[in-house]
Parts: sequence; C-alpha cells; structure tokens
Amino acid sequence: MVMVKVIGIDPGLAATGVGIVTGRGVAVGSYSCGMIRTEKTLATAVRLESLFARLQSVLEDERPDLMVVEDVYSLSKYPKSGIVLGKVIGVILLAACRSGLPVAEVPVREAKKVLTGSGNASKDQLERAVRHQLKLTGAIRPDHLSDALALALIGLFRYEQTIRVARRQPADPQEQTKRI
Repeated sequence: MVMVKVIGIDPGLAATGVGIVTGRGVAVGSYSCGMIRTEKTLATAVRLESLFARLQSVLEDERPDLMVVEDVYSLSKYPKSGIVLGKVIGVILLAACRSGLPVAEVPVREAKKVLTGSGNASKDQLERAVRHQLKLTGAIRPDHLSDALALALIGLFRYEQTIRVARRQPADPQEQTKRI
C-alpha cells in the first residue's frame, strides 16, 4: 500500500478546521492542522468566497489524495445554523471538485463511532482518541482542529473503500463491465 495524504474538513462559517494526515493503513506518518477563519462583520457571500479561495490554495499546496468533510447536520433548536452550514459545505465541495479531488462526507456520529467506539461520544472523548492516534500528550484545541484531524484519520484508515465510493468506482472491475 502506498502512502496517501488525506485532508479532513470540519466546516464552519466563522472557523473551518483543516487537518491533514499522511500515512498507510492505520499508520500515520505525519500530520498538520490549521484553521480558516472568516470575519464576522463581512457579508455571508464574501465570507464564503474567502473560505473557497483559501481552501483552494491549501488544496493546491498540499495536493491530497482524498478529502473527508463532516456531513451537514442541523439542530432543531437552531435550524438557521444548519442552513448556513449547508452553504459552507457547498463551497468546500466546490473547492474539492475544482481541484479534481474525490470527497467523502461523513456524519459526525460515524466519526465518533470509528475513533471512540461510540457514536454518542463527547467532543472531549473524540479529541482524546485523535490525540492517542497521533501519539500526542497535549490537548488539541480548538475543537475544530481535532474534529478535522479525526475526519482525516478516518479517510486514512478507510482509504481504499472510501476512495471507491468517493469516485463512484465499483470494488470489482468486472462488476462495471456487467452494468454496461
């Protein structure tokens, strides 16, 4: 198995977490993370364009093999936040598409289950699981960073299966021939 680079994105309009892991299977060779922030005083369209441009720059510089982004969710208590999050994810997906990058969308509960064993794990439990995987002693803060790294780790661990789904390729090339 070759080394792969996976970028994980924890979307947010004010702050989007970006985590990048390089490795093979479950072995992490290197990692990095950062934030893309937008100014709250600007119009939403301007903030989305800023996020798009900065993410495209990261994708050009890093050239990952796969992007894993947290799937959109909405809290019934705050329905407007789900709408805004959908706009943010749309911009992220567009940046990936423009870069020719395959994308997998992973629900937050699935991310928690893969790394902690429980889909109901707390943010702190998820952060500790990411810290353990990366062999870190100090906490990863803010949460957007550990969440983005969690998504990148999932992409790394499940790379072969995720890349097929992201590219819409069948596992068995013979299967494709049968469909034609």
